[in-house]
Amino acid sequence: MSEVIIYTDGGARGNPGPAGAGIVIYDGEKKIAEVKKFLGERQTNNWAEYEALALALQEAKRRGLAGREIEVRMDSELIVRQMNGEYQVKEETLWPQYMKVHNLLVAHFPEHRFVHVRREENKEADRLVNEALDEAK
Repeated sequence: MSEVIIYTDGGARGNPGPAGAGIVIYDGEKKIAEVKKFLGERQTNNWAEYEALALALQEAKRRGLAGREIEVRMDSELIVRQMNGEYQVKEETLWPQYMKVHNLLVAHFPEHRFVHVRREENKEADRLVNEALDEAK
């Protein structure tokens, strides 16, 4: 069975400001999903990163990937370290986001890993964030 790799990115212009999410899902070499979503006017970068991650897991579940082993690649070192248990979630606005992601993982993706990638390796998801923000103007 091929590996499922999910790239996610979230961002806010102004931090807080208008926010967007970008998600790209691969099943092996094949891209099976590209998702972009405007997340509202007054969100932070970190909140948007978590929201993009939650949306990615929901999309993967919707596409029948629940139960498969997944690798999530993000350029947010903070979120990756929080999801890997290396850092605590101290910002109270992020706690509900963290719990939403955690619950999706426990329920649908028990075999998962989070990998921090450089921004250049996350270009597709980043492009989708910017498209979502530009289209919402």
